[in-house]
Amino acid sequence: MADATRAVLLMAYGTPDTPDDVEEYFTNIRHGHKPPAPAVANLRRRYERVGGGTPLKKISESVRTRLERALAERGMAARVYLGMKYWHPYIREAVREMTNDGVTEAVAIALAPHYSRMSIGSYEKMLREAELDLKAPFATRVVERWHTRPEFTAMMVGLVNDALRAFDASERHALAVVFTAHSLPIKIRDWDDPYERELSESAAAVAAAAGLERWHFAWQSAGGTSEPWIGPDILDFLDELHARGARAVLQVPIGFVADHLEILYDIDVEAKEKARSLGMHLERTALPNDSAALIDTLVSVVAEAADQVSAVGP
Repeated sequence: MADATRAVLLMAYGTPDTPDDVEEYFTNIRHGHKPPAPAVANLRRRYERVGGGTPLKKISESVRTRLERALAERGMAARVYLGMKYWHPYIREAVREMTNDGVTEAVAIALAPHYSRMSIGSYEKMLREAELDLKAPFATRVVERWHTRPEFTAMMVGLVNDALRAFDASERHALAVVFTAHSLPIKIRDWDDPYERELSESAAAVAAAAGLERWHFAWQSAGGTSEPWIGPDILDFLDELHARGARAVLQVPIGFVADHLEILYDIDVEAKEKARSLGMHLERTALPNDSAALIDTLVSVVAEAADQVSAVGP
């Protein structure tokens, strides 16, 4: 990338600004269908439990700023935009801004390292629909996955090593390391969706590089729908680990890169409360957030993807 008419679009899930925004945000997630009042109240209670909101938007904006600066410093000048799936600034809003700014080529990256049709695929669908509706005059290369980047593995290894220091020597012999990611409905297996496979490969690579001889994989944050979701859920898996003799747990949420509700509530509240009820000590790795390690990883992703941007419009 060489000039300001070339761009990077960072895509993230989105988060409500305040508890009063929860109903509208939840309605967006449900594609315009208003959720039942008890469901809204439950989600609002979770946000209030973590201080009224999450820092996801602030973190994402910081990543945007730092990535733009890093690209310029490395001779890849490009404007970096931020678009959210379910809250402001929406992906559509970002595409409109890019169009108005005269962007000619773009690389789009979701702030999620592993591919699923239900996750990255939905980001791309929103992007393509916005490009079509707004007659965006630029070609976009969508990065479908970036967990295989050596910079990503190295970043995760560093976070694991840092987190292991929270356990004293007496806990190490009964320590279980559990990688986790957001659960998805089991129906993705009917599509031969690569999500589970990519996560398993990613966890194995990090575990090997960190020298972890034993590790596990569980799931978290399943949706409250009637269909079955991939398991075991971390809350249930803690019972199993306890029965096996584990008394300390390091949770590595490898499927996430920023602090949001699935981290601050689902792990820091629910999982830690469940662990304490079992007499277990649970810690988690820090999230990459807007760290230099994440920015370095994204720079490497952009550098590779920019060369693949087609000259043909969407």
